[in-house]
Amino acid sequence: MRMNARFLPTDDDLRFELHNEVHARPSARVRLPALITYVAVLNEGISREIERHHLSTLPGQDGVTAEQTKGHFLRLRCADFTVKWERHTEFTRYSIVQALPANATSVNDLPAMAQQVATGTTWLREIPGRTVVAIQLAMLTENISNTALIEKAQQWLGDGTIIGSRMGNLNEHQSHSMLLTNLRIGTDGFERMLVMAPPDTPDGRAGRISQRVLELETYRLMALRGLPIAKQLSSALAQAENRLAEITVRLESKRENDQSLLDDLVALAAHVERATAEHGYRFSATRAYNAIVQERIAELRERPIAGTQTVGEFMQRRLAPAMATVAATSQRMAALAERITRTSALLRTRVDIAAEIHNQELLEKLTRGQDLQLQLQSTVEGLSIAAISYYVVSLVLYFGKALKAAGLPIHPEIMAGLLTPVVLWLVWKTVQRIHARLNTAH
Repeated sequence: MRMNARFLPTDDDLRFELHNEVHARPSARVRLPALITYVAVLNEGISREIERHHLSTLPGQDGVTAEQTKGHFLRLRCADFTVKWERHTEFTRYSIVQALPANATSVNDLPAMAQQVATGTTWLREIPGRTVVAIQLAMLTENISNTALIEKAQQWLGDGTIIGSRMGNLNEHQSHSMLLTNLRIGTDGFERMLVMAPPDTPDGRAGRISQRVLELETYRLMALRGLPIAKQLSSALAQAENRLAEITVRLESKRENDQSLLDDLVALAAHVERATAEHGYRFSATRAYNAIVQERIAELRERPIAGTQTVGEFMQRRLAPAMATVAATSQRMAALAERITRTSALLRTRVDIAAEIHNQELLEKLTRGQDLQLQLQSTVEGLSIAAISYYVVSLVLYFGKALKAAGLPIHPEIMAGLLTPVVLWLVWKTVQRIHARLNTAH
């Protein structure tokens, strides 16, 4: 509840939301012996309203509101069982906690459990989404020092090699519980897990044990969702690497048209970028899920049982190669994108050099053209000086003839001839002054 902090500045909008995140998914309190039916489903395309409606069909829960499912966690208490709803980014988890059914109060030969789910099989079957994980976790009260428990557990779990360990460190030589499973999906669609603990086990500890065990298997399977994609991309990445090598050879040979190389390189870059956009999130999610798996294994604080492989050892041998494949594919895709970038840079450098050479040639042509134009301009200027001088001398000749006609003793031709050098010098000098003014203006 938001309170008026009279002694503090105004609260940040996210203060309470971030503070309460630590309490968002509290561990259940499980009273032994108990049966936990756990189902995790992919929630893509499944809205919170659809999930809320399904939760409201539980006995006495028709009042579930949209506000209750607005967050990520909800625990509903029914008559003789509880249902925990948790929504994550990609999946939603349902945990049904009930007292252990009468037919499984002791370890015996494959007791039928699915029909004993307190919600009813119809409600279980109609959970919206696609099943990723389904587990029947039986938590029994047993003396975990009893060496005959492995044989009895084999009868309860069915066929398959049992893996498991003692969990927790009550003291240097004593654990607080034992986990046994064969990690096989039975004919009813459920995996079976068996946790045995002393009768005096606190409800809080039993709840934490169940949460760690169930999350371990959930995140293991979610982490493995990146493996099929990594295998699928292997051949496509090999083809892309071969195409890049071919383009690099063509680039090195210098016989290929730059435009053709650029088109092929752009097409390859787009192909790799699309693969990165489509699968980058899955690879990142795989790394995150695997990190959680390793954390949950560490939290189990396992101690080996003689002759039985521990859960951590099993995960290391089976999960680690898959995670290495996903990591290698992700790195391979990133390295390919980086190589394409370097090849693009080489091609761009070649294009830039070719452009510079072309520009240099154009500049040289322009320089030669300017020289020719200057020479032509000088020729035209010389002709212009001669033409202007000719017209000026002609005017002087006409002027002299006019004076002669007026009765003055003048010879127009002699006067024009004598003035011709003067006129040429004056016209040339005038042109030089015009050039000087133009140069000064620039």
